[in-house]
Amino acid sequence: MAAKWTWVAVAGGALGAVLIGTVAAITLAPRGDAFAECRGGQVAGGDIGGPFTLVDENGNTVTDQDVITAPTIVYFGYTFCPDICPMDTQRNAFALEELEDRGIIANGLFISIDPERDTPEVLRDFTANFHDRLLGLTGTPEQVAAASRAYRTIYQKEEGGDPEYYLMSHSTFTYLDMPGVGFVDFVNRDATPEEIADRVQCFVEAAG
Repeated sequence: MAAKWTWVAVAGGALGAVLIGTVAAITLAPRGDAFAECRGGQVAGGDIGGPFTLVDENGNTVTDQDVITAPTIVYFGYTFCPDICPMDTQRNAFALEELEDRGIIANGLFISIDPERDTPEVLRDFTANFHDRLLGLTGTPEQVAAASRAYRTIYQKEEGGDPEYYLMSHSTFTYLDMPGVGFVDFVNRDATPEEIADRVQCFVEAAG
């Protein structure tokens, strides 16, 4: 189903380093959509998400089909992010724990938009601080850019800073994917772990 683009939202973030908004697809849920009641209001599946090839934190080349094998919470960020990324990643990890308490095993993906610094080893150390089912993904600049385009995210290296400790501007939505389906919804930064878990649980139950 082709997406119907109706608005674009981009706003500034903390320290001028993170963009809170990004391009988002707003569509009308088609008749017969099993997930219609689960989506966050007017958001429905559309031209977001899709195939990607990246390198995981263990150095293995993986595709979306390799890593989206369960309900999956997807986030694009970078490990050197001073505040937003760790807070969002911790929130997403709490959502995974909340889902586990409800009997639902879900996974998390942290896709780096800073492949220059985020090697598999760096990502492995980063994700270990949050959850054992959070997997870090990186890749070549071209691979990362392709995954970003698939999810309609935006990112940019801040100019004029320290060449080693530079910041990245980037969008901060969290995406929800289902195996065999792909992208089904996204949540904003103000969503709580419980709200994310509610949304994922709805999708799981609707999938039958």
